[in-house]
Amino acid sequence: MDAVRIVLQVLLVASSLILTLFILLHKGKGGGLSDMFGGGMSTSMGGSSVAERNLDRFTVAVAVVWAAAIIGLGLLARFTV
Repeated sequence: MDAVRIVLQVLLVASSLILTLFILLHKGKGGGLSDMFGGGMSTSMGGSSVAERNLDRFTVAVAVVWAAAIIGLGLLARFTV
């Protein structure tokens, strides 16, 4: 069981770092604190590019792996003596 726990922990750390990177790569949508202080002067094109849609898909896939690693670690912690 220790090998499975180590694999899940490594998977959790790796997916956390990759998920953080993918989230930071997304384009800002506006409407946040930057608009309050005058940073919302840029106009959006309205549509998303192929690269943005692929980045969305990769982000969701990594988020699913991240959630599965957390659930797996939780199950191991609950059912091991």
